[in-house]
Amino acid sequence: MGVSMRTVAVLGAGKMGQAIVSGLLRAGWSGESVVATARSAERAAELREAYGIRVEPNTEAVRHADVVVVAVKPQDAGALLEELSGVFEGNAPVVSICAGLPVAFFEKRLPDETPVIRAMPNTPALVDEAMTVLSPGTHASDAHLAAVEELFTPLGRTLVVEEKHQDAVTAISGSGPAYFYYLAEAMTEAGVLMGLPRAVSKELVTQTALGAARMLRETDASPVELREAVESPAGTTISAVRQLENHRARSAVTDAIEAARDRAREIAKEYA
Repeated sequence: MGVSMRTVAVLGAGKMGQAIVSGLLRAGWSGESVVATARSAERAAELREAYGIRVEPNTEAVRHADVVVVAVKPQDAGALLEELSGVFEGNAPVVSICAGLPVAFFEKRLPDETPVIRAMPNTPALVDEAMTVLSPGTHASDAHLAAVEELFTPLGRTLVVEEKHQDAVTAISGSGPAYFYYLAEAMTEAGVLMGLPRAVSKELVTQTALGAARMLRETDASPVELREAVESPAGTTISAVRQLENHRARSAVTDAIEAARDRAREIAKEYA
């Protein structure tokens, strides 16, 4: 049996919550079908004006929702669930996009047998190019998982993994856009340093990144094979890559991603 999804409540429409709201509306959901909550009256007014959706208190937003997306900061999740105690009856699946918080955190604080699904989307949801990774909890059925996957599909691509992998997912795709922006920033500045107008340098970097990503997506070649195809013997590219290796760029990337993974684990311990 399928799971009805006529109304979605997004609790905590910050940057990621807003990305989900805007993606749902672009996918054809009506403003009446999407309810959001916000921390301030000013933020609520912004959301109403930008998207034409209902913005209600948390306790009202969940009353008639067919799926509840918890998009608050991890440190605010416990207080939110306490606020919903006695109001939310556990009759709708709950999707958590709180980085680091395990399914068990929610199952312990929600009514018995509430279906919970942990999700890690990323901010390219704003341009329908998100990577969203889902992990079902104890009481989430295949139908619940399929319904939530359908919810996120218009925002980009989805995968399902065991929850034990979610901290690594957070470190790679959840935080990952920032790594690419960091590299794009460095490349753009290098172009300016060499005399290119900033707008030209940014365009060169942006289109190169887009083209490289499509090559990774649309060919069967590995990243190593694609890199080697650009490198000519004693050429410019291999000279540049040698400098990256001299500066231990590969190790720096690994260390950075492991640090993000470790922080996700710390968050789970801090707020458990």
